[in-house]
Amino acid sequence: MKNIALGRYIPLDSIIHRMDPRGKMVAMFLLLITVFFDSGFIGYGIIGLFVVIGVLLAKLKFDFIWRAIKPMLFMLAFLCVINIIFIKTGYVLVELGGFKIYSDAIFQTIYITIRLVLMINITTLLTATTKPMDMTIAIEDLLSPFERIGVPAHDIAMIISVALRFIPVLLEESERIMKAQASRGVDLQEGKLSERIMGILALIIPLFVSCFEIADDLANAMEARGYNPGGKRVRYRTLKFAVRDYCLLLVCSGLLIGIITMGGYL
Repeated sequence: MKNIALGRYIPLDSIIHRMDPRGKMVAMFLLLITVFFDSGFIGYGIIGLFVVIGVLLAKLKFDFIWRAIKPMLFMLAFLCVINIIFIKTGYVLVELGGFKIYSDAIFQTIYITIRLVLMINITTLLTATTKPMDMTIAIEDLLSPFERIGVPAHDIAMIISVALRFIPVLLEESERIMKAQASRGVDLQEGKLSERIMGILALIIPLFVSCFEIADDLANAMEARGYNPGGKRVRYRTLKFAVRDYCLLLVCSGLLIGIITMGGYL
């Protein structure tokens, strides 16, 4: 459980960590939009280079990035098998007996894999360099213009903040339950498939019960402290854009325009 990287903040001193969280969130959305435009392998290579530069500037280890991608490998392999079975367009690359593997199946799998890897890296770069509380403030500020049409900006920001804050808590709770189940003879690593499924059920049910207990305790604690979602609040710390934040948005916007332009010539 401790090897899960997505959603975990890494306290380091880097230029990416010091950037305004609002700028980083807008930059993340711009990059995610960029990933969905078909710009060929050259375009994806440019986006990948940009992400690698961001990881280096954030002083993150590539082992940490790999841990964020690793849980997706099974889904990517399953997707590859599904594409090979059902996509029958393009030219034949390999023929095994009566079964044929077509070019479009391979290329589509590669495209989807690249997009998923880039999306995971971009979101990991944001969560690893932004404190959960800063992310909450950024979300609330970005959604504040929509309050005029009834969007509860503070409530949405609080929900996201609580969800991010309790990711490590739930991971620790999962590890505690796994150790307790292992002491009772439950093996989650080895054994028959049916035994491993029963072992997972023995983990999930107590985890759900524990989640409801934690949520109830949190609600009671917030109510005891007089929390009022509709109350007016002031902040100890105010966010301000610096030159580096404007430069980040300018570069991401330029990358988006460049990828769209490149896709138009393909």
